[in-house]
Amino acid sequence: MAMLDPLGALTDAFTTFLFGKVETTRLPVRTSTGQAQAVYLPTAAPGLGDSGVIIGREVYSGKGYIYDPFQLYGQQLPAPHWLVLGESGNGKSALEKTYVLRQLRFRDRQVVVLDAQGEDGVGEWNLIAEQLGITPIRLDPTAALNGGIRLNPLDPSITTTGQLALLRTIIEVAMGHGLDERSGFALKVAHSTVLGEFGGGDDGSGPPRQPVLTDIVEQLRHPEAEAAEAMNVDIDDVRAWGLDVALVLDRLVDGDLRGMFDGPTSAGIDLDAPLIVFDLSHIDRNSIAMPILMAIVGVWLEHTWIRPDRKKRIFLVEEAWHIINSPFVAQLFQRLLKFGRRLGLSFVAVVHHLSDVVDGAAAREAAAILKMASTRTIYAQKADEARSTGQVLGLPRWAVEIIPTLTPGIAVWDVNGNVQVVKHLITEAERPLVYTDRAMTEASEVSAASALPTDEARALEAAADAEAEQRAEALALARQLQDESSETVA
Repeated sequence: MAMLDPLGALTDAFTTFLFGKVETTRLPVRTSTGQAQAVYLPTAAPGLGDSGVIIGREVYSGKGYIYDPFQLYGQQLPAPHWLVLGESGNGKSALEKTYVLRQLRFRDRQVVVLDAQGEDGVGEWNLIAEQLGITPIRLDPTAALNGGIRLNPLDPSITTTGQLALLRTIIEVAMGHGLDERSGFALKVAHSTVLGEFGGGDDGSGPPRQPVLTDIVEQLRHPEAEAAEAMNVDIDDVRAWGLDVALVLDRLVDGDLRGMFDGPTSAGIDLDAPLIVFDLSHIDRNSIAMPILMAIVGVWLEHTWIRPDRKKRIFLVEEAWHIINSPFVAQLFQRLLKFGRRLGLSFVAVVHHLSDVVDGAAAREAAAILKMASTRTIYAQKADEARSTGQVLGLPRWAVEIIPTLTPGIAVWDVNGNVQVVKHLITEAERPLVYTDRAMTEASEVSAASALPTDEARALEAAADAEAEQRAEALALARQLQDESSETVA
């Protein structure tokens, strides 16, 4: 036993006389911050429940992450719509595909996909469709001329009001501005005349043949005298008012988009199939044809596919900025989202950058659609883009800071304010369907791992997981020390 020095012994004797005998003595401990954090009990935010589709696991707690907008709607979600953001190569495509495959395990689910990406002459969803025994609906101007798929904007299954709204949207998207009153009147008169001639309308009476866009163009060029007399104007004035409208619609009849919308709707489109894929990969993604196509498909689905039959439907749109960034198309889809929500529709919009839509011509319409998306999934973005995204979506500061550091397959999930960092998990059975050689737009470290032997792929995935966990732990520790510092100052 070590001997105390005289001064120490005297100090102990004096302390014992005043305060009594000291039972224990706590010696100072030197440690690192990494070891000291062990004294804090592990905590994690509550999950979303255990009913629905498993997405993966939470990075912080390791718990399974389960999400289903239909199960959460009304209790934890005010709206079942979902926004997916992130740069290419981080796993958006893999998430979309596995989510759809897992949802289709439920018998009361139906999914429609607007597939705007693809290579080798087919869309990106072609492999999944083949696996499920489904033929994609390929909208291709060249194929349509040879008996391919057609969708008729004047299909009798679409209401008269829906037809006219769709025609206006097509024209306004192509012209880049709204229709004036005179052009709108000429279009309305031509549409009414065509429906009257073919016996169409909302009364359910079937015409001898479906009215088509060619009939509208013909009426715009050669209006009926009764239309002019009703407005007490000259017939030449009515013809002049509809000239620009006729030229725009003529593009769908005899221009670069001919063949897809200038005839009766093709027979054989199975609207009861669990998965319906519209292959738009043959259309130039940067042309005005894409938002026109999406508008026509969206309205056609609204009147033919969405029905009050208690089924849960998912409408997934890739390259959704074509919709959100066009004020005219955005208005159509905004109505579709409000209408479909009451009938069990979940709209999934996939975009690369939020700045593509919030700074565009349809900023007001985009804000309304984003407000209806109660679920937001954000993959890795650059720091400045992450700050802009966080500001628009109202993300907490720690989530904004971690977004630029996310590795492929890991994303920030914001489900009506419940914010988690989630690692997306893919099964061995799903891997060949999710990662394909032609999926160049989503090439990533994860897809490269799928081309390696199984052991190497698993090793690479484990290394990525470990790196992600280390970053998450470092961020959590930094937040903890910051909180302690604030309490000390206070």
